[in-house]
Amino acid sequence: MNKSPMTLNGAERLREELHRLKTVDRPRITAAIAEARAHGDLKENAEYHAAREQQSFAEGRIQEIDGKLSNAEIIDATKIDARGKVIFGATVTLLNLENEQEVTYKLVGEDEANIKAGMVSVGSPVAHALIGKSAGDEVSVRAPGGDIEYEILDVLYI
Repeated sequence: MNKSPMTLNGAERLREELHRLKTVDRPRITAAIAEARAHGDLKENAEYHAAREQQSFAEGRIQEIDGKLSNAEIIDATKIDARGKVIFGATVTLLNLENEQEVTYKLVGEDEANIKAGMVSVGSPVAHALIGKSAGDEVSVRAPGGDIEYEILDVLYI
């Protein structure tokens, strides 16, 4: 099975969520189920059914996170000598050559991508155009609205 790239920060966020699910949410849900059982008839007990649904969601999320972490190749861009090239985990500042607007993106794993936070998937067209390039290079990104020309202003490994 292929490993999925993940940044150090992305893996840490998943580990924190997993810890919270196992140590806070799971005991709270178990207590809610026990309390609902004490109320009697389970067939018509809405609190019981709601707590069981929460338990199902939490256990599913625990399994999902465990799977993602076990299948992750955690990459720390700060420890790689990329010689100024854009690599996975790099933070890249771009200048849109058409409208002169600057934008900054961090190249992350697919599960970490959040365009509003400036984090783009390594599998995205933007990342494909940037990988292996350096500051000063011009790249063309194929977008649904047409090709966009960028100049790479800066490449950071933070």
